[in-house]
Amino acid sequence: MKCLITGGAGFIGSHFIRYLLNKYPHYHVINLDLLTYAGNLENLRELQSHPHYRFVKGDICDRRLIESLQPVDVIVNFAAGSHVDRSIADPDIFVRSNVQGVQVLLDVARRHGIKKFVQVSTDEVYGSLGDSGYFSEETPLAPNSPYSASKAAADLLVRAYYQTYGLPVMITRCSNNYGPNQFPEKLIPLIITHALADKEIPVYGDGGNVRDWLHVYDHCAAIDLVIHRGIHGSVYNVGGSNEWTNLAIVRKILSLLQKPERLIRFVEDRPGHDRRYAIDAAKIRRELGWKPHYDFATGIAETIQWYINNREWWLGIKSMADQPLQGGNGGMTRQMRAGDAKR
Repeated sequence: MKCLITGGAGFIGSHFIRYLLNKYPHYHVINLDLLTYAGNLENLRELQSHPHYRFVKGDICDRRLIESLQPVDVIVNFAAGSHVDRSIADPDIFVRSNVQGVQVLLDVARRHGIKKFVQVSTDEVYGSLGDSGYFSEETPLAPNSPYSASKAAADLLVRAYYQTYGLPVMITRCSNNYGPNQFPEKLIPLIITHALADKEIPVYGDGGNVRDWLHVYDHCAAIDLVIHRGIHGSVYNVGGSNEWTNLAIVRKILSLLQKPERLIRFVEDRPGHDRRYAIDAAKIRRELGWKPHYDFATGIAETIQWYINNREWWLGIKSMADQPLQGGNGGMTRQMRAGDAKR
C-alpha cells in the first residue's frame, strides 16, 4: 500500500509514520510537509535511509504538487495550523491551510480514485462542555476559535465529498495528545521545559479548564484501525477517558520533577477559551476494537524523562516559541500559556 501522509514532520504525523513503517515495513510512505515552525525532520531522522520512505517539502494548497505525488492508495491528512493563540492573531493562515488545503487534497483524491482518505480532526470542533456529559460523534459542531472553526469547516468539506462524490473518507476527532517530540508551545512540553529551566509557568485564567489526555501512540493505533477497518463516511472519536484540569496537570508535572509550585503564574484568560472537552470513544472501541495502551501515570513519566534526556532537541526551538507573533492583534506572543494544548 502506498500512503501519502501530509504534515508528517509534525508531532503526531511523525509518530504515525514511524508507527506505520514499524508495523507495515512493506508499505510505501510519502511524507509531505511544508516545514513551518512546528515541522521538524529530526523527528524522523532514523527513517532517512528507509527504502520505503520519501520526504517531499511542499504545501497541501499546491495542486500541481499534490497531483505529481499520485497515484497513492491512502491519504492521511495531519497538515494543519493547530495553535489556538496563533489562529486568534492571524485567522487567514488557518483558513488557507486547514480549509483550502483540505479542499485541494479532496479534489485530487477524487480525480485519482483514491481508496481511502482520513481527515485527522480534533475534539475542539464540538465547542465547550459543561461540568458533565461527553462529546459523541453526533454532538453538533460548535467551534469557538478560528482554529476550531477552520477544522470544522474542513470536516464538513470531507463529509460533502463523501455525500456528493462517494469519496471513501473517514474523520477522526481526538482529544489532547501528549508524548515525546511535541513542540514546546503545547501545554505538557511547555510545563516540562519551563520547569526544567526553573522558569515561571503561565496558566490561563483560574487553571480550571479541563482536557482529556491521550498518549500519541494510542492515537496512532486508532488511526491505523480507521484506515484498515473503518467504515467509509464515518466519524470516530478518540479519547483517553483521562480528564485533568490544566492546573492539576501543572501541579502533577511539578511534583514529578520535584519543582516548587511558586513557578505557577496565573495570567489573563484568552478569548473564547473552551472550559471542558471530554470524549466518548465508545464507537471506535465497539466497532474497531480500539483501546488505549498507555495509562497516564506511565505515559507522563516516560514523556518527562524524554524531555530530560533530549534537552538539545527542545532548547534549539524553545526560543522560536517565545518570539512575537505577527498578526491581527499585534500584541500576542508565541510564548505559550498553560491552557492551549492541541497538536
